Amino acid sequence: MADTRIGVLCLDTAFTKFPGHIRNPSTFDFPVVYRVVHGATPRRVVTEADPTLLDPFIDAARELESKGVQAITAACGFLVIFQQRLADSVHIPLYTSSLIQLPLIHRMLPSDRKIGLLVADAQSLTHRHLKAIGGESIPICVAGMATHPEFREVILEGRRPDLDSGRLESEVVDEVTRLAAHNPDMGALLIECTDLVPYRHTLQNLLGIPIFDIVTLTTMVHNTLSHAPFRGEH
Repeated sequence: MADTRIGVLCLDTAFTKFPGHIRNPSTFDFPVVYRVVHGATPRRVVTEADPTLLDPFIDAARELESKGVQAITAACGFLVIFQQRLADSVHIPLYTSSLIQLPLIHRMLPSDRKIGLLVADAQSLTHRHLKAIGGESIPICVAGMATHPEFREVILEGRRPDLDSGRLESEVVDEVTRLAAHNPDMGALLIECTDLVPYRHTLQNLLGIPIFDIVTLTTMVHNTLSHAPFRGEH
């Protein structure tokens, strides 16, 4: 169905969203509907896991549902901490984070392989986030971007809206190169942070392993809602 739409719960940010970012409509070949939750800054969601944001996100999810979207996702993987309560608030599929793919990826890989996680802030990723999607016992290795100046200043702290994509890409490559060097048994990479998905092609060329993110997940969910007849099917 060409008119199948996915709703996106968005953080309150102003920096440039490049192609590949979930908030850039050109990322998808199907329609998306955006709803910004005002006051939901990266600091409040990522660093503080502010529980007072739950109700505004529930309201936003219900508003998207009322607009006729067929599924809802979010533009920050750290919202996974609210996964079940947000899913329970609507009557359509709702997935807050690319991290919910973690158990699936784990089952796809040999048992001696780790899954790399590329996240906004490694210090803010807790057992509670992983438990929310049944991933607390899965072998992982984590790379975080919070110490890198372009990512920190523009995305986490919102000091300026003019994101330098080339500089951020270099920071991402440096961080993931370090992660791979310390974890030669990494069998796949899962990008938690939606802001880093535009660089997945570069990372795949670097690593040569499967890469999962919010766009891979959203494309899959859209496919489950928009099946067309197979060629030659009557």
